[in-house]
Amino acid sequence: MNVLKTNLQDVRIVETDVFGDHRGFFTETYTKNKFIEAGIDNDFNQDNQSLSVEPGVLRGMHYQLAPYAQTKLLRAITGVIYDVLVDVRKGSPTYGQWEGYILSEYNHRQLLVPKGFAHGFVTLTPNVNVAYKVDGYYEPKADRGIAYDDPDIGIVWPMPLDHLVLSEKDQHHPQLKDAELNFTWEAK
Repeated sequence: MNVLKTNLQDVRIVETDVFGDHRGFFTETYTKNKFIEAGIDNDFNQDNQSLSVEPGVLRGMHYQLAPYAQTKLLRAITGVIYDVLVDVRKGSPTYGQWEGYILSEYNHRQLLVPKGFAHGFVTLTPNVNVAYKVDGYYEPKADRGIAYDDPDIGIVWPMPLDHLVLSEKDQHHPQLKDAELNFTWEAK
């Protein structure tokens, strides 16, 4: 297993060992003791999965307020996504910064999204299945988000904004400067 640092403080890309042959491949997507040895020690308690049937589906930018915040470990089971994180932890050296990552059924990469990050992705292919583990349960009263097109953040999506397919909720998140946040970065 290989764990890669990113430009965002505390975000990691996880590459598990993939064993392939003429039949296909095998990989252990999550093995608790191997993750702990790699410095990732979360008590994941729920698995989620989404299906997006067409390219351009944007889900995000979501987070849950503390104490209901969630760490996520996600991957694309089928298809390809452009996954984006924004650091919303006040005091973080990367506060308000974003970074995007390609996750796909081909690269087998997983993304560790720590608490205090707004998260979203856009599908680049049809029939994208995304699976992710979380270490906290969904709490509707703590559900929040920031605008995917916030000009102060400047996320560069890989397709024109007028080609995106969003839920009603995701079309109306506030800009970061107006968002309800209660995260504070703590140096490790």
